[in-house]
Amino acid sequence: MISIIIPTLNEEKVIGGMLKSLKSQLTLPHELIVSDGKSTDKTVEIAKKYADKVIVYDGNKRQTIAEGRNAGAAAAHGEFLIFFDADCSIPDTSAFFTRAIEDFKDSKLVALTAWLTVYPKDETFGDKIIFNVQNAIVFMIDNIFHGGMAPGGEFQMIRAEIFRKIGGFRGQLVASEDIDMFSRLAKVGRVKIDYRLKVYHSGRRGHKIGWPKLLSLWFLNTVWMTIMGRAFVKEWKPIR
Repeated sequence: MISIIIPTLNEEKVIGGMLKSLKSQLTLPHELIVSDGKSTDKTVEIAKKYADKVIVYDGNKRQTIAEGRNAGAAAAHGEFLIFFDADCSIPDTSAFFTRAIEDFKDSKLVALTAWLTVYPKDETFGDKIIFNVQNAIVFMIDNIFHGGMAPGGEFQMIRAEIFRKIGGFRGQLVASEDIDMFSRLAKVGRVKIDYRLKVYHSGRRGHKIGWPKLLSLWFLNTVWMTIMGRAFVKEWKPIR
């Protein structure tokens, strides 16, 4: 079984369509888990219509996305944990996951990510350049040099046993938890990006704050994570 874990915070605009699509298309044994960070809109109400489990954070401080993913993983029973963002979608879902599981026939493979692209209706010329370059860099680092890099947190598929063995995501990280995760996974096994697996997402952060600013934040967070073991930013503001 695969466990699909979706962290949410005020995602009422997209969560229903995404969950409905997954639920209607997936023929493989699966469970859909929504881990909500204390939304103030109708996210939880909508999620309960489609998800198998909905976990709602009840802490006083703002939950990090890493903590949200860990909470979802704690409730999961699948052999594979899939961390998937609410603004994403997968075409031909069952074929996608059938191929992804085939990749894990390689016993040394501990984690998998996919080729990220913005929805065609929203995609700009800048989006095409940036995400193709990003995906290509990840391909070189993971598949050729056998390092550990993820194109983002939009899609990560990890063996549950290995995820728990390394302690899950580092909950204190407000950003770059995806980079940190794949870096640690690469030390215990192989990670790779499968360019034949395509995941669509909204690209909303780049569109909202502008690519120059977002690229500079990505760069600084990556450098700080590499040198200091933490993100450069102290807060990663939600973009809705």
